[in-house]
Amino acid sequence: MKIGWIGTGIMGAAMAGRLQAAGHALQVYNRTQAKADPLLARGAAWCASPAEATQGADCVFTIVGYPTEVEEVYFGPHGLFAPATRADTLVVDMTTSPPELARRIAATAAARGGVALDAPVTGGDIGAREGTLSIMVGGDAAAFDRALPLLQLMGKNIARVGGPGAGQQAKLVNQILIAGTMVGLCEALLVADRAGLDREQLIGLLGAGAAGSWALQRLGPRLVGGDYAPGFMVEHFLKDLGLALHEAQALGLELRGVELARQLYENTRALGHGRSGTQALILALEALNPPR
Repeated sequence: MKIGWIGTGIMGAAMAGRLQAAGHALQVYNRTQAKADPLLARGAAWCASPAEATQGADCVFTIVGYPTEVEEVYFGPHGLFAPATRADTLVVDMTTSPPELARRIAATAAARGGVALDAPVTGGDIGAREGTLSIMVGGDAAAFDRALPLLQLMGKNIARVGGPGAGQQAKLVNQILIAGTMVGLCEALLVADRAGLDREQLIGLLGAGAAGSWALQRLGPRLVGGDYAPGFMVEHFLKDLGLALHEAQALGLELRGVELARQLYENTRALGHGRSGTQALILALEALNPPR
């Protein structure tokens, strides 16, 4: 298939690479062309705008950083919905963004004779490289069936969870779960360190029991080794937590745990680690608990 791909950051480049490796022809746009160079070197075509990436494409995927970027990619003067662009394309937004934005994209696509899915992912840089992402999809069932063979090249756990916007709502549920997990992980390993315990030993020991989690097994060793390279950046997680709190408010809910996690991650960003991985949270906790 000919696939338009917009967004070649930490996640997007690896995901697009898996489609390319499976034999699909990519036409790629990213704000910074250098980030697309590895895909271009393997035969992808460079496009000067999101609109150009749609030309002749069977399907267009987008995965960018923030809702404002999603707005520009879809509704900007050179976006996917610009008047001169193809109208009947299947578009799949894999960015984490507001459910109401996903619903607006789906309605606009339908009015033009096309169809849109919201399909945010979880699994970090490792899942993107290995093709083991979990993908939560909102939108039309027939469109989901069309997209599924491509999604299966990027993920292992894929489900349509409802109509337009439902994929984004499911992703926010996921981020709420991660928020509490990361606070618990970092606090636990901080206690272990201060107590003089072998943290690597504990990760192996406790990971096999009720305390086990993806975060403990994958991010715990990075944290112990002082590796704060991003699999998922703090500033993007803060964006997601803000979206989760906004959605919760719309549902009449107050989420104290998420509010606490957001404040701790704000502290992490204030320490200069906004573009570090989410495991850098432990630095904010250490700052709150200096050695006695």
